[in-house]
Parts: sequence; C-alpha cells; structure tokens
Amino acid sequence: MVSGDNDSNCRLVRMKTQISAPHDGSYDNEALSCSTIDISAHTTGEPHGGLRGSNEFILSDSGKKVANDDQTGQLNLWLQRKAKSAFSEKMIKKRLPILRWLPQYNSTDAIGDLVAGITVGLTVIPQALAYAGIAGVPAAYGLYGSFLGCIVYIVFGSCKDVPMGPTAIASLLTFQTAGGNVGKAILLCFLSGVVELMMGILGLGFLVDFVSGPVSSGFTSAVSLIIVTSQVKDVLGITAKGTTFIEIWRNIFNDIHNVQVWDTFLGLTCIAVLLIMRIIAGLKVGPADDELKSKNHRIINKMMWLIGTSRNAILVVVCGAIGYTFQSSAVAPFKLIGDIPPGLPSFKPPPFSLTANETLSGHEESFTEMVSSLGSGLIVVPLIALMENIAICKAFSNGKPVDATQELIAIGLANIANSFVQGFPGTGSLSRSAVNNASGVRTPMSNIYTMALVVLSLLFFTPYFSYIPKASLAAVIIAAVVFMVEVKVVKPMWRTKKSDLIPGLGTFIACLALPLEMGILFGVGLNVVFILYHAARPKISVERLTSPGGAEYLIITPDRCLIFPSVDYVRNLVTKQSIRQSLPVVIDCSHVYGADFTAATVIDSITQDFARRDQPLFFYNLKPSVCAIFEGLSPADFVVYYREEHLDDLLKQRAYKPKEVISA
Repeated sequence: MVSGDNDSNCRLVRMKTQISAPHDGSYDNEALSCSTIDISAHTTGEPHGGLRGSNEFILSDSGKKVANDDQTGQLNLWLQRKAKSAFSEKMIKKRLPILRWLPQYNSTDAIGDLVAGITVGLTVIPQALAYAGIAGVPAAYGLYGSFLGCIVYIVFGSCKDVPMGPTAIASLLTFQTAGGNVGKAILLCFLSGVVELMMGILGLGFLVDFVSGPVSSGFTSAVSLIIVTSQVKDVLGITAKGTTFIEIWRNIFNDIHNVQVWDTFLGLTCIAVLLIMRIIAGLKVGPADDELKSKNHRIINKMMWLIGTSRNAILVVVCGAIGYTFQSSAVAPFKLIGDIPPGLPSFKPPPFSLTANETLSGHEESFTEMVSSLGSGLIVVPLIALMENIAICKAFSNGKPVDATQELIAIGLANIANSFVQGFPGTGSLSRSAVNNASGVRTPMSNIYTMALVVLSLLFFTPYFSYIPKASLAAVIIAAVVFMVEVKVVKPMWRTKKSDLIPGLGTFIACLALPLEMGILFGVGLNVVFILYHAARPKISVERLTSPGGAEYLIITPDRCLIFPSVDYVRNLVTKQSIRQSLPVVIDCSHVYGADFTAATVIDSITQDFARRDQPLFFYNLKPSVCAIFEGLSPADFVVYYREEHLDDLLKQRAYKPKEVISA
C-alpha cells in the first residue's frame, strides 16, 4: 500500500490490497479508503479514524438487532416487510386505481365520460365487426370481446384514455396464431390474459423497454401493410388466404380474374368517403382564436368534428341500409357479412379441448395439443398488447409516469374476463384512444357507456348487421390502419442517428416476409446486436501529457464500462499505443462504472505485460466497486491513484527514468 500523503490516513493509492478484518468482527469500509477527502481522525491512529461497519447485526424496522447468520430471522423480516407493503393503503390504491378517482367523481366528470363513452362506442362497434374478419372468426366475436373487458379496466386500469377491445394488430396476431379457429382464438384470449397477469404480478413490465423505437416503428408499419393487404380481397370481392404479406399478394394475383365490380366500386367509394370525412373532422370555421368565435362557429365546428369522428358508424349504417334494400328486393350484388346470432353470448369457461367437428384436421385436440399449436403466440401476443397499451398511456400521460405493471394486470384480467364471453385477445386501441381523448374523457368510467352501446347492439341490432357489405368493413379497416405506417419517423431518424434505420428497416422487411412473431424477434435480435457492437467498440481518447513534475506520460480514456465484448479491443489499443510511445501509461477510469470477470482477467494480463516491459502502468480514478472486481484476481503491480499530483511520486517509487534520445 502506497500513501500519497504522509499526513493523511486516507489511502489514495492501492496495490494488490489485502482486506483484513479486525479481531472485533467489524470491517474496514473500502469506499472510505478510496475517498479523495481526508475524513480520518488523526488522534485515533486507526484506519478511517476508527469508522467501521458491523457484520454482526442487521437493524430491523422495529429497532431490534437480528444476527447476520440468522437466515430464518432475515427471511421472516423480509416477508413481514413485503406483507406490510402489499397491504398498505398506498399499494392498495396503486393496484385498484378506481379507489383514487371514484371518491372525487362529480357531475362534470360524468358528463365528460358520457360523451366520450358514446362517441367511442359508435367507433368500436363497426371496428369490432371488421377486426373479427382480420382475426378470421365470425363478426359476432368482435362484439363479444368489446364489453366485459371494459368493466374490468374501469376497476384496474390506470389510464383514462384506454378503451379496451379488439385492435387491428391483436386481431392479425390472433389470426396468425389461432389460424381462424374460434376455439383456439378464445383459448388464446384466456392464456394471453393469464400470461399478462403473471407478468404484472412478477413486475415484468420492463420487458417492453427491450423493443426500441425503430423496431417498434418497423413492426407497426409492416403490420399496417399486412392488414391493408388482408382487406384488399374483400374490397375486390375475391378469395385470397395467407398469413404473410407475400403469401396474401400471391393469392390475390392468382384469383384476380374473379374480381367483383360492385364490391370493388363500393369498397373504393367507402375508402374515399372515410378519408374525406376524416379531413372534415379537422376543419375549423371562424377566426383562428377560439375566444373570437361566435356560438354558431362553435356549434358548426362541433358538428363537423362529431360527423368526422363518427364516420365509421355513419358509413356502416348507410351501407347496411343499401345492403338491406338490395337483399329485400333481390340478391345483393356484393358480399354481405352474413347472419350474426342475436343476444348476449353465454358466460362459460373458454374451451380447453376441441371436438373433431371443431378442428380443420377432423381429429379431437386436447388442451396440450391446443397450447402446442398456439406456440410462440402465447408470448408474442401479450408483449405486443403491452406495447400497444403503453404507447397509448405515454401518448396521453402529459409527462406523468406510466405504470406498466398495473397495465399488465389490467389488460390481463380484462382478457381473462373476455374469454368467458367468447372474445378473442384485445388491448387498448390507439385510434379509439385518440377519439376518447378528443371527446373530453375524464376517467376510465367512460368504458361503461361504451360497454352499454355494445350490449344494446347485441341485444337489438344484430339482425341488421347481417346486411353490412364486407367491402364497407374492409374500407373501415383500410382507412384506419393506413395512417399507422410510420413514414414520418424516417426523416428525423436519418438526421439523428442513421444506424437506427437498420434495425427499423430490418424489422419492417422481416415482418413482411416472415410470420409476425418471427419478424419482431428478428428485429429485437438485430437491435441487441447493435447494442453489443456499441458496447464492444467504446470510444477511446489517447493524449500525451506532462505531469506537474515534468514527466511525459500517455493517458488513455475509455468512455464506458469495461465488459466482455470490449476488453480485447481496449487491450489491443492500450498495448499498441504503449509500445509505440514507450511512455508511462495512465488509464483514466473516470467513465468506467462497471466491469466483469473477463475484464478482470484482461487487466491482470495487461499488468503482467507492462511489468515484463518494465513500463509503468497506473489506473486513475477507478471506482471502488470496479477496483474490487479487478483485485479479485490479485493482479501484479496493480496501482490505482486518485489525485493527479501523486503521479510523480508513483514514478519516483517505480524508479522510472525517461529514455534519452542521443542525437548524432
């Protein structure tokens, strides 16, 4: 041990330190050893001025001392703390968010939620009918998954803007996972809910952080194009099956000779009308300043917004009337969605086995076989549902923190409930959330009015839904998801960091060519490769400096942690520069906040190499935690210092003499 200051007991330089425990059972605090502040008491003559920590006792919440070797006592204390925390008022309100806002609920909140709930209800009914087609199940099942989960989310949901129900992405994943089998789609809803609930209980909401922005944008854009592609067949009135983008287009071209003129005309007209009505929703009349607008201006603007926002419901009603007119007089010239069973679905558990009549193979399937056929969808569907939901919460949080764990619990319980009324997987819808927010929603209670509209439609209007043309529902989907293609992120991504386009573009192409679960995994894997490459190639600055005593030395500064991908790169650079310069080398570790065993072995090897060359090597400002890792292998001539003025003293102790250059 070398001390840089004879008047200080604070140790600033450490060489192969052996930590010895005093006889009284206490230990020396090594963090104090590495401090650049002299806190020792000169009168004691003990390390750190006699400041020590105890290894013998742990102080409990009650103030009682528990022996460190009493593992049972520690476990009991831990269980007591967890139980106390789990049943505290703060935690109960956190896990039951309704307890936070319901006591303050007033008439203003009720009016705002009523307007928002009805507006969203007019949007969710046609979307639910359309999304059932994407999932490959009868239209009624879209409505079945749109009402019970809303009630669950009122109690457990933490975001007022989230309307639970089917979404385009969740529907497409359901189709690719369940293959259009109703029983498997319902079981997928139940198991996805169970997985989401368990993830929430275990606090695994952070997993969504592993999907970066570029990967998420690439995935969303690819899904949007796949959904649009899947609806082209209904607009053209042809048959084209498939699960991937390429497969669907191949089948479309194979059946293109069977295009139905009336379906095509109706579908294209509906798309144009929906896009025009979308523009109308954003139009404003009167002065730009809202305070200068008259009452008539406000009424007209509100009416245009309401018409534009309810465009899906208006279009479906008009097209249903057209279909009813043709069907009552003669055979309709376009394809209709067909009969929808009237009334509410029966409340029963999801199917845990399938009979021979319920499978495409004609053979019975047990629960194990059903789960096996669902495959990776049991993980991908919950994760993508969480991604959608968290995206909504962040978009409307106004800077407030988002509780991903609570959202997992909420959507998990909602999907479990939906599976008991024959619904398929759902989550929060971004398009309906935007409508909800613009309608002035105040609390999650708006979901109850949305649920009421869906229930009324199932009780009284299902006979009329059968007259809705498939082309009009396809138009509803296309006009909604075409704006999910995130072209606008390409330009800012190019300006900020061009390399981020690679995982984004890779995910986009992979999701179009492969099944979605493979595409998203490919994107995440590609992103991890970029992260590892970034970690493996730290930026290292090399400078030639002069110490206060006039000695020249080389200072090498890595800008991040030393972990296994990067240590060989750092070692090669340090070795190359040290041999070339033939000067004492200082590795500035100010930015090194972590290390691992591989790094420790490389540091041991570097110190040996420098010792063989009789070339001084020092580590400057190394964090105590990292220093402990390096010292674990007891490297030879491992010297750490924390004050710049100590460098000259270290060079003197090493008897270093700069090489003289003899000129001829």
